[in-house]
Amino acid sequence: MELVECGDLVQDADESGSQEEAERRWNRYVELVDAVTGAEGPAGAAALVASLRAAQDYGAYQATYAALQQFPPQVLGEGIAGAAQQLLTIPSDNAGIVLMLLAKTGEGAVSAFDAALAADVRERVRDLVAEHEAGEWLSEDRGVVTVSGGPA
Repeated sequence: MELVECGDLVQDADESGSQEEAERRWNRYVELVDAVTGAEGPAGAAALVASLRAAQDYGAYQATYAALQQFPPQVLGEGIAGAAQQLLTIPSDNAGIVLMLLAKTGEGAVSAFDAALAADVRERVRDLVAEHEAGEWLSEDRGVVTVSGGPA
């Protein structure tokens, strides 16, 4: 998907491409994200989460976080759950911000997230939530994002 590909923004240290190509990808990514309405369903929310692949986003991901907030709570929760594998592999701060947005969206989003989360990632997602509760992103929202089932 083009959104996910463009979200892998060219980093400063990457000299494999031209500055023009890096700018083109950044601009195209922001253009795609700005087109999100929230009506794209869980797959749209999942694609946004999966697109948060770069450590340095040069401000582009602010548009992504705003786009995620366009989704209805249940759809957002299902979408984030659908991108759980990516949530575990994207840069830690990006994952923390997504989890914080989930927590701030409320119980409907968190319940949908927990219900839609695949069994094979539950323990790792629970560990990720605990990491961010101990750190910066969920420190004010401890216990809000819950992952039920399996070992605690």
